[in-house]
Amino acid sequence: MLKFRLIFGTLMTIAFIGLMLFDGLLDGSLSQQKADAAVQATLLTIFLIVVAVPANIELSKLISSSGAKIFLPVTIAGSILLSSGWYWSQFFADSNQFAALFFILVICLCVLAIFSWQGFRYAAVGAFANIGANLLAITYLGALTSFIVKMRIDFGPIVFLTFIFVVKCCDIGAYTLGRLSGKHKFSPVLSPKKTWEGMAGGVIFAVIAASLFAKIFDIMPLWQAAVFGVVFAFIGQLGDLAESVLKRAAEQKDASVAIPGFGGILDVIDSPLAGAVFAYLFFLIIF
Repeated sequence: MLKFRLIFGTLMTIAFIGLMLFDGLLDGSLSQQKADAAVQATLLTIFLIVVAVPANIELSKLISSSGAKIFLPVTIAGSILLSSGWYWSQFFADSNQFAALFFILVICLCVLAIFSWQGFRYAAVGAFANIGANLLAITYLGALTSFIVKMRIDFGPIVFLTFIFVVKCCDIGAYTLGRLSGKHKFSPVLSPKKTWEGMAGGVIFAVIAASLFAKIFDIMPLWQAAVFGVVFAFIGQLGDLAESVLKRAAEQKDASVAIPGFGGILDVIDSPLAGAVFAYLFFLIIF
């Protein structure tokens, strides 16, 4: 497990950093010598659209174990549209007005599509469970992901990578110190392997990551970086626990076995999903 985690974790990190830096070079957000393009975060948006398909399938399998039905064509289309809404808004003169109309329209159409699918396929059988589960899938994988795109567009690739590294370094620190010295359970019901010792390791790693990015790239003062590291270490772990609720309900250890050493796509993206909206608000305040 640890060997696979190290190997695949390193490979995923290198690949993702390379993709984000190349994305920044293409749209000018990474270089002061090149003017920023009108449209930002193209490669990130494409990446998230690709990831949305297996993420929806994994979530569908978790939810289906409870007896609820997930309407994959609706949830995949809905989550992709919601997650990429801020990207498409860049093509319009009044991006905020377009985004507001776009998000409202997509949500309303998704609700109607879910009701239609339920009515034609299952009538009233399991209606509340099915409709609620599908709305959860679209909101969780669509609305939360939209702030990942928005953060990258508004604040650039370096600030975006700061956020990603902080929450993922927290995962690394929590996993490492939890395995080495974890004794006191952090959440014995939802995630029995999480410990307060691991949480302390996660906070330390997150603060170090935030401080390094802040110092090297002059993003924010070190005291703000320390606050950011502590706060988003906890938010990231809460995001992990949120997914654990679904896994416990499905009586599964991981969302899938797609990524050796990590589990599934959901097991990798759970902490950034939970933290993205709060990180966007944090950077909006300090910038």
